[in-house]
Amino acid sequence: MSASATRLWHPFANMAAVRDRAFLVDRAEGVWVFDREGRQYLDGTASLWYVNIGHGRREIADAVAAQMSRLAAFNVFNDYTNAPAERLADRLAELAPVDDAKVFLTSGGADSIETAAKLARLYWADRGQPERTHLLSRGQSYHGTHGVGTSIAGIQANRDGFGDMVTGTTRVAHDDPEDLRDAIERIGADRIAAFFAEPVIGAGGLIPPRPGYLEAVQKICHEQGILFVADEVICGFGRLGHWFGSQRFDLRPDLITFAKGVTSGYLPLGGVIAAGGVAAPFWEGAGRPFRHGPTYSGHPTVAAAALANLDIIEREGLLQRSRELEGPLFEALSSLTGHPAVSEARGGVGLLGAVELDPALLAGDPGLVLRAHSAIREAGVITRPLGSALAVSPPLTITTEQIGVLRDGIRAGLDAVTGS
Repeated sequence: MSASATRLWHPFANMAAVRDRAFLVDRAEGVWVFDREGRQYLDGTASLWYVNIGHGRREIADAVAAQMSRLAAFNVFNDYTNAPAERLADRLAELAPVDDAKVFLTSGGADSIETAAKLARLYWADRGQPERTHLLSRGQSYHGTHGVGTSIAGIQANRDGFGDMVTGTTRVAHDDPEDLRDAIERIGADRIAAFFAEPVIGAGGLIPPRPGYLEAVQKICHEQGILFVADEVICGFGRLGHWFGSQRFDLRPDLITFAKGVTSGYLPLGGVIAAGGVAAPFWEGAGRPFRHGPTYSGHPTVAAAALANLDIIEREGLLQRSRELEGPLFEALSSLTGHPAVSEARGGVGLLGAVELDPALLAGDPGLVLRAHSAIREAGVITRPLGSALAVSPPLTITTEQIGVLRDGIRAGLDAVTGS
């Protein structure tokens, strides 16, 4: 693509470098994507962590077309509603590890983080504790790029240069419950609204939790009366082998944020699932309005896509498939640790993982990760560059044979950039 051919500003991209070499994805089917020359690539990242059911599923297109011919769009503000949004809320409430769940629908993951943060702060204000506004999160965490998500981000590069968008935020060590306890003691539990945690850290480097970590931080939050928010934008809908990643660790969050896999990315959708106790000030007694909401909350066509997607996950046993394939995927990535460019493989908790590149090589060649990503793609496999690592999160429909293709493509790309 020539420099004059694009005016599209790509997220997280250096457009001076990208504008004349954009990679055009023309079509996709199953675990494969195709460029405009017809060459195929194994989609090792399910696009951006989300195409859980694979590409090109006609059932989603049919469900969307049928809904659009009946009621394409309408809002759910005030007392308006629609049947697909109601059915989706009921279904999610039944699936989630949340007591007496209520479901607030958004347009995506970053919207959901904003919603959860505002809801947590308003909850405490309603309980006569308006000073409880502080938000805790983990180092290396990613919570989207809206105001709250940027402010609580544990990836420092995603915060740099923007100034203080939301005040009253603190990050703690991603792997040490005692650091959370120390922060609570330092700040004061009576000033803290909520603690946000991804079950598996995604964009911050693909970092599974240490055994017992999530259970320990949830216990600390409950003991201190702090709302525990599970950011399930990546980890939900089969990615960790359950409907929600929290279920893998027997967690009972006060709030769950979700997006991505709820529609497998076929249409944009996210939301927050709130425990009944958190929702109570807005739902019981005289109630009160939650003066917040995206235009497309409860969009009927998007809800129809989500319902069809959940049907496919259930009918095809993709939760179990994810659990069955997480071992073979981790084994495939671990086999690459013998390569001179690789220092570590991470994974084994869900159908996702990463290979960490050798620190000495990166010190001498800071551009190695991006060059390796391009070389691996040239070898027919799409990975995701994350800091010093290359991550994968393939569709849940991938086969063991295709996992082998993924492994071999990564090795070939690393060979190309290191001369191995």
